[in-house]
Amino acid sequence: MIAFPAGRADKARAYKLCSLLLLYPDEELLAARDQLAQAAASLPSPAGRALRRFCPWWAECDPIELQQHYVETFDLHKRCGLYVTFYGDGDRRQRGMALLRLKRMYRAAGLPLEGRELPDYLPVMLEFAAAAPDGRGEFALREHRSALELIRLSLLERDTPYADVLDGVCRLVGALSAADRAAALRLAAAGPPRELVGLEPFAPAEVMPTGELRR
Repeated sequence: MIAFPAGRADKARAYKLCSLLLLYPDEELLAARDQLAQAAASLPSPAGRALRRFCPWWAECDPIELQQHYVETFDLHKRCGLYVTFYGDGDRRQRGMALLRLKRMYRAAGLPLEGRELPDYLPVMLEFAAAAPDGRGEFALREHRSALELIRLSLLERDTPYADVLDGVCRLVGALSAADRAAALRLAAAGPPRELVGLEPFAPAEVMPTGELRR
């Protein structure tokens, strides 16, 4: 059973739910599909409506087909990848510093990472937004609003139901500014930076996660 933070506001619950829905559908997540769909049904706001569009397909899809769809969507198409600094920080050193900054932000909020996922993995960032005090996690997402928009548009282009989850995320984070919209258009035109492949070439050792925030 996957527990939601007790007594938190609807927005925090929505961030947590988006985080879970964007994870690979392993056995634990598959077993919780009905519970998560019920949680989505109780969420108000446009973000809740976006998740309610997604959950019937997600909850009823054959498990093997769902896993294959996830891999084909997020792992085999760079424009749909869930590592948000990949899109804007084309220089290896620049991306490494962005990852380090996120990791330090998590630690400063009392929510250091554990496991081996990178700090810019969107489900990790969404979990941080759900749990961090004083809106710190939402601030981190807003810094990467143009990348979130690019992922959303790429998922729409692929005609995958996961686009509804990104729609929910973007509605939670807030509307695009003019600068973010222009940045998203530039990223869409240029595509993800081709030189960023793998972890070791660009991520400093300090980025490798340890602690308590997990995917």
